[in-house]
Amino acid sequence: MKFLAISDQVVDRVYTLAAEGHFGEVNLILGCGDLPYEYLEYLVTVMNKPLFYVPGNHDPVYSRSDPRSRAEGGENLDMKTVNYKGLLLAGLGGSIRYRPDGVNQYTQAEMFWRAFRLLPRLLWNFVRYGRMVDVLITHSPPFGIHDDDTRAHEGLKALNWLIGFAKPRYLLHGHTHFYRQNLEACVTDVGETTVKNIYPYKVIDYGEVG
Repeated sequence: MKFLAISDQVVDRVYTLAAEGHFGEVNLILGCGDLPYEYLEYLVTVMNKPLFYVPGNHDPVYSRSDPRSRAEGGENLDMKTVNYKGLLLAGLGGSIRYRPDGVNQYTQAEMFWRAFRLLPRLLWNFVRYGRMVDVLITHSPPFGIHDDDTRAHEGLKALNWLIGFAKPRYLLHGHTHFYRQNLEACVTDVGETTVKNIYPYKVIDYGEVG
């Protein structure tokens, strides 16, 4: 199974590649936040693939009654899990709180509480499938992994805990921008989990599922 993971920056080349069928081998689209929902909707329409995404700190607060707060044709995976053709996905959006009135921003303690709310779903996955999650989609990186020393880009300690507890095969995130000169730093193995900074986009071959 292959997926197109995207975050943080609209890339004109992706518009072109999608329209030309370059991503034909991709099975689904994973959004890691801070992208205009029009961009996500375009990819869903052109590629005709399912979309699962989490909100970033520059995205609006989700509301069922407001279509502008969500990407039509996609599923907001924040604090949810889903089984897509045997691939177990889970999501945790948002970033560290760096502004008192910030949207989709949380203290370290608040993010732990949000992570704990995933527990029943993860444990149910373990009972049914023998594992909790295959791919964890987040906006922010874990604490001390792909983050930096600015307050706005401090990693989330709850994600480190989830890596140790749920042992996803991948954690995919955005939020911190790694450019070509330091691409080697955008992939880190932590125990059984590979943490990938996918800014601005990557095609990932997961292989067989289950």
